[in-house]
Amino acid sequence: MSDKSEQLKIRQPRPRGNAVTARDVARAAGVSLATVSRVLNGNPKVAPALREQVRRTAGLLGYTPHAAARALATQRSMAIGAIVPTLEDANFAIGIAALQRKVTSAGYTLLLASSNYDREEELRQVRALCSQGIAGLMLVGARHEQEVYDILSAKDIPFVNTWVIDTDRPCVGFDNREIGRVLAEYLLDLGHTEFGIIAQRTGESDRAAGRIAGIHQALKSRGAALPQEKLIERSHKIIDGQLALRELMSTAKRPTAVLCGTDMLAFGALIEARRLGLSVPEELSVAGINDTELAAHFSPALTTIRLSAEEIGERAAEFLLARANGEPGLRTTVVPFELIVRESTAPAPGAKPRPVKRGRRRT
Repeated sequence: MSDKSEQLKIRQPRPRGNAVTARDVARAAGVSLATVSRVLNGNPKVAPALREQVRRTAGLLGYTPHAAARALATQRSMAIGAIVPTLEDANFAIGIAALQRKVTSAGYTLLLASSNYDREEELRQVRALCSQGIAGLMLVGARHEQEVYDILSAKDIPFVNTWVIDTDRPCVGFDNREIGRVLAEYLLDLGHTEFGIIAQRTGESDRAAGRIAGIHQALKSRGAALPQEKLIERSHKIIDGQLALRELMSTAKRPTAVLCGTDMLAFGALIEARRLGLSVPEELSVAGINDTELAAHFSPALTTIRLSAEEIGERAAEFLLARANGEPGLRTTVVPFELIVRESTAPAPGAKPRPVKRGRRRT
């Protein structure tokens, strides 16, 4: 071999990271390229000792297979995607954690994105995730750009809408209309007739829209009405609950009960009630939705609707994994909810309420 050839050989850098190929792994492990491919693609027919040898060698070399390329070569992706409206919401975090546990145990990797309640941003994230070769996708709500559905259909990627019941597409969720109705009827049973609602923006959240519709349904069935100025739509943070309650309590006829679309909004309402010198629940009842961890420890403890975000994540994972394996999966899964009665609600001042016990009512 010439001196020039020797110099070229010496100067060749050792491949690192994504520069390492499956062929490099095969050579270092002393196995065929086909064996490496079978191991990295999860083929169960490879002997355990050989599988461990290949994986250990790949780890030492820093080999990371390109997900999209692997999906193209094997016609099977080992990634599941999920897009949530925000990463600030504890309930979404709990649901995503449950989803990840399930898909990871099945050998898949979770790819997560946030749309920030922006449909155009969600569409961009759908395009990006699909380019990675995902085997399935979890979405939140049923309102999405038509192009989202078109892309998923064209690429034959299974998806599931969550936190909502969708009569047209696969879903795992709650009956949001029923949630609003149950919460409103509970307060009506306590003798309340003057209501206020603090909700998330219905243009951003079909879950909020469904709950408001349920509240209106319950009020109408009892001959009560909700003036437009008593419905305030804001974002989902504590400060939004504070500002909304301040606005509600400045109206000529103050509400004696305020229904909040989330616990965070309810916490804000409770903080503002204290600032205004209002006694809760003697002068004002406040209820939320979600039953976050803080709800039971707030002062007063918050009456709320318990929504199992963990079950949402688990059931969504089960559906997507079934579809990824060519199985049909349950098209519609309705997750139950519970009314949790605590200290923040009481009979309306001077009212003769129907008997209501503190505790749980499962629906």
